[in-house]
Amino acid sequence: MNIQSFLEHHGIVRNPFAEEDAQTDQVFKEHCISSAYHPIWDKVYGDPKEPSTSIVFGPKGSGKTAMRLQIDRHLHRYNEENPGQRVFVIRYDDFNPFLDHFCERMSRRTNRKPEKVLDAWRLWDHMDAIMCLGVTQLVDRILQSEDDNARVGNPVSAKSLKSLDRTSARDMLLLATAYDQSTASSFATRWNNLRRKLRYGNFVTKLPLALLMVSFFASIGLVAWLFLRDRGVDAEPVSNHVLWLVPGITLLGGLPYFIKTIKNQIAAIGIRRHMRVGKREIGPLRTALQGIPMKELASQPLPRYERTDDRYELLNKFRAILERLGYSGIVVLMDRVDEPHMTGGKAELMQRFVWPMLDNKLLKHPGIGFKLFLPQELHRDIERETRDFHERARMDKQNVIPAFQWTGEALYDLARARMLACAGENSTPEPRDLFASDVSYERMLSAFQSLRVPRHLFRFLYRVLVDHCNRHTDAHPDFKISAETFETALAVYTRDVEM
Repeated sequence: MNIQSFLEHHGIVRNPFAEEDAQTDQVFKEHCISSAYHPIWDKVYGDPKEPSTSIVFGPKGSGKTAMRLQIDRHLHRYNEENPGQRVFVIRYDDFNPFLDHFCERMSRRTNRKPEKVLDAWRLWDHMDAIMCLGVTQLVDRILQSEDDNARVGNPVSAKSLKSLDRTSARDMLLLATAYDQSTASSFATRWNNLRRKLRYGNFVTKLPLALLMVSFFASIGLVAWLFLRDRGVDAEPVSNHVLWLVPGITLLGGLPYFIKTIKNQIAAIGIRRHMRVGKREIGPLRTALQGIPMKELASQPLPRYERTDDRYELLNKFRAILERLGYSGIVVLMDRVDEPHMTGGKAELMQRFVWPMLDNKLLKHPGIGFKLFLPQELHRDIERETRDFHERARMDKQNVIPAFQWTGEALYDLARARMLACAGENSTPEPRDLFASDVSYERMLSAFQSLRVPRHLFRFLYRVLVDHCNRHTDAHPDFKISAETFETALAVYTRDVEM
């Protein structure tokens, strides 16, 4: 018996239980993302006008990624409805590029063992990774034309760019120097395009080089004039020591240029060494820093030391720029920490990676809300942590959801929502319509409760449909699943999950 025939008999035009991963689940993305919610939704989502931090712990398949996608979609809709108070969303869910760059900075002996690499991961590495994502995204929006931005729904208009004064433009260029990770064009080209877009004039930065060139040619001219004068009849011979005038005058005239170049070289080396999660080369970094006048670069924070102070100052600069561009807050969505190759889904490795992030100063930073979706086993590890950890993390202030759980009734409603999303016109199917009368409603709720998470529910229902259709032919169809098939499929699936 064909599954599609069975579903069409119940008014369902596509299989609602074929997909398991929210990332690729079109039924969820097209329909359920705006209609099916977990009871804790309001607590996690909060109010976009005042972004807040929430930490959700849940087992695999419980719907953490689905909730993250729902938050993303709702924030997109909120931005469209509130163009003057938009929220800047940073999706911190692909860690492999950052961990790969980080691994390259470690010694060969260290990078062979993931636990040693992750032991070296610090809070400022998380902050650098988040800033890389946010700054690259913002530079993309600034460099795009307004027509292109309109298609993505988050335009940075020319009017907004005019609100940036010279100080804000300099700060944006500093952030791009340290954190812009785009590969769409060369770093120098992209940096100069951004400078022109921000109308940041830097003619004064050419003066030290111009003075160096003038000094060089002036010294050559002076020496040439002295030697030409030596050819006169009554002229005294000129000593060969006059040749030292060329490097002497050149060095004296080029002193400002040499001092600036050396300072910027040292700063570029510091950024290259201590911004460990990004791809940066010393030469382009130094060239970019050369494009900012020394007096405007003096005392400015850069990620060139192993400390968080500079990162917090840069984060504040980033927030200030976003506010001028019409963004009232930032939301960071962190998910899929069990997927990077470095952690491999192992609790002890995920702990090494996540623990530095659990810092109250960062999680409660004004104007920023962190939505952390973490594996359930990490919550058990937190409960065993020391007093020093809890004083630093202040989990009591972080709006923690200790267990992302589903009741049998909630799972039934979720299955019903998916069936309605896949139903034909004027059709309102329910899960119990698929089963014979000997499968009671209470038994269904009890079975769904035992499955615990949506992923297991969808797999089980898909398996029940397959088993039922395999027991019947198209010539003699049966459009109700019996209790025997239901119980057999549940027992086999439960055994497979436990194994």
